[in-house]
Amino acid sequence: MADVVSFRKEEPNGLLLREVNGPVLRLTLNNQPANVLSIALMEALLAEFDSVASSKDIKVIVIAAAGKLFSAGHDLKEMTLHRTDEDCGRAFFERTIRLAADLMLKITRVPQAVIAEIDGLATAAGCQLVASCDLAICTDSSTFCTPGVNIGLFCSTPMVALSRAAHRKQAMEMLLTGETIDASTAKDFGLVNRIVPKQYLRQVVDKYAAVIASKSPQALKIGKEAFYRQADLPMAEAYDYAVGVMVENMLARDAEEGIGAFLGKRMPEWKED
Repeated sequence: MADVVSFRKEEPNGLLLREVNGPVLRLTLNNQPANVLSIALMEALLAEFDSVASSKDIKVIVIAAAGKLFSAGHDLKEMTLHRTDEDCGRAFFERTIRLAADLMLKITRVPQAVIAEIDGLATAAGCQLVASCDLAICTDSSTFCTPGVNIGLFCSTPMVALSRAAHRKQAMEMLLTGETIDASTAKDFGLVNRIVPKQYLRQVVDKYAAVIASKSPQALKIGKEAFYRQADLPMAEAYDYAVGVMVENMLARDAEEGIGAFLGKRMPEWKED
């Protein structure tokens, strides 16, 4: 049964549902009906990531959503209310958009692998959330878009994650047209890894999580950090950086154990840091 994390007392079911299954933490967006990324929900997600970043028990984090939509992005109603502020909403807009950026960066910086489990629409900052995760698995009825251009607001911050997950021209297609793409197109664009029938979504995500959780936590931590750091470097610098990382990794305890187990034709025994 899912543990409930409530960050708004007036909402008894909470904005975010928390469920731990062995080494896997499942966080379910529960800000229905649209699962908008309000200030409260983003703060709840950040608090969860902060709390497990140093955990030796949690190896994989899954982000899912309750209801018919994965996430419709920022809470535009919440933001519009602040246009009557003395600064016309500037401070609140800055707080909201910066918080989203911090959340997306946090996803890439925690040592655990983060998997997005999508069933339904992921739009604007919701699409940004999908693009920010290490892996994304969706149902065949899921859809994706960055529709800001349709309302005079280019999806500039979703663009950062989208342009690093999807191919550049496909990312620009989504950003410039604001049109919704289906799951198959999202996979072709590079936004998602797998498309599965709705009834098998949880099963497939759980399998991915179990496979990843079975690997060396030390290697996963080293590898995830290296992946994101090298991705933004010129190729020659990326190789220089990766050479150093791999040498240090070869000297690490788990690499010695893993290689020894492979050569000895036995299962490795990973040790926690």
